[in-house]
Amino acid sequence: MPKYLLGTTFEPGADPTPMEEWTEDEVSAHLNYYEVLGRQLRESGELVDSTILTGPDRAKIVRSGPGGEPVVTDGPFQEFKEWLAGYLIVEVPDEARALEIAALVSAVPGRGGVPTGQPTHVRQVMEDGPSGVADMLDYLDSARGT
Repeated sequence: MPKYLLGTTFEPGADPTPMEEWTEDEVSAHLNYYEVLGRQLRESGELVDSTILTGPDRAKIVRSGPGGEPVVTDGPFQEFKEWLAGYLIVEVPDEARALEIAALVSAVPGRGGVPTGQPTHVRQVMEDGPSGVADMLDYLDSARGT
């Protein structure tokens, strides 16, 4: 069965109010929703992995130096809202089920219990990466949408 990465960023949904301004009960309902959804996906055998990532302020950019040593910098970074906040990897029969789960992730409650509608990115995990020049060129064409 194919695997899909479902990624959430710091992009707001329908209500742009930062979580720091929510009530304790609203934050608790938000976290509880994710806990219940995660448990349901584990019980169904669809959840492969999930995690929450540290914020962009703790991220690093690493490049290989002239001698192969790591050269580490703190930026420049794109806007905060574009940073990956967390992800789930699900193994499901088809893309349609991955999209259903992504909609459940997007329905996490926000202020007043209203679903946030936060964008959830869906990407299929490749089983085998490109193994030759022709494969790589085909992959690059598909990545560009050509």
